[in-house]
Amino acid sequence: MPPELSDLTDQISLTPDQYIGIPLALVGAVFLALGTQFQHRGVTKVEKSLGSGAKAGLSLRQLQGLFARPSWVIGTVMLGLAIVLQLLSLKFAPLIIVQPLGAVALVVTAIVNSRISKVKLTRRAIRAIVFSVAGVGLFVAFASPFAKSTPITQRQLATVLILLGVTLVIFAVIFVTLRKRFKAGFYIVGAGVLFGFVATLAKTVIDRLSTIALVGFKPDAGEWLTIACIVALLAASALGTYFVQSAHAHGPPDLVVAGLTVIDPIVAVTIGIVVLNEMAGAPLWTMFALLIAGGIAIYGVFLLSRVHVPSTEETNTVA
Repeated sequence: MPPELSDLTDQISLTPDQYIGIPLALVGAVFLALGTQFQHRGVTKVEKSLGSGAKAGLSLRQLQGLFARPSWVIGTVMLGLAIVLQLLSLKFAPLIIVQPLGAVALVVTAIVNSRISKVKLTRRAIRAIVFSVAGVGLFVAFASPFAKSTPITQRQLATVLILLGVTLVIFAVIFVTLRKRFKAGFYIVGAGVLFGFVATLAKTVIDRLSTIALVGFKPDAGEWLTIACIVALLAASALGTYFVQSAHAHGPPDLVVAGLTVIDPIVAVTIGIVVLNEMAGAPLWTMFALLIAGGIAIYGVFLLSRVHVPSTEETNTVA
């Protein structure tokens, strides 16, 4: 092998097996987009029959009504498949590579909305989507050569759990006291932040359960932290899911997807870099490149929030 190729190969930290996580994440993103679209229809129909949840979030009665909507149930199944594929991708590849790929769901959502509503994408909408996806694409391109999956220490896991605990308390307090003033932005940001933690904890649980399967359960501090991790994951998933359904009551599906596929990976990647050291040893210029790429993606979401792709309900098309 020529010296140049040998040097390049040495710089690439992903193994062939780890690259399997990339297509799994991409297929999961497609299910995420379709599932979100169907769930949005279900929430819209429930609101028409049981009243709007836009003032204070969805009520218990409205949440129960969702299970009677076939579109919402189908969407939930698709989101379940998306989660399974995401977990499989996390099994193979580093968190910092897998999470940003969810931005593909934004493109799928835009195309689906356009086809169903029979309204062509505007130049502003296309530009917003291009910025979001290009930013994420650049992020993955810069991170791939240096991203590494390393065993998570007890100290790192405890740090993640503490950060999540503080985050849950903050969101819970804000929701209880100020929920009648909320708009789509709060629910989208809240869901994105919480699912960013969920992705991190899921990666941890997968790795630790694999270890337990090999050596057996040992009642030490590390394994009790794993149990705490599972409890925290379930709590964050429950609150994040509620925020997603309430976001559907406030905003269109493309904006919900945009928030989840950009805010979620930003949180997860930040944890991966700062707490889990998945970019340890990367040159300083890489960090600046990641900041620029992330900024481009966030700018795309900002543009999309100002001019979103028309949904079925907004064009009075029966779904």
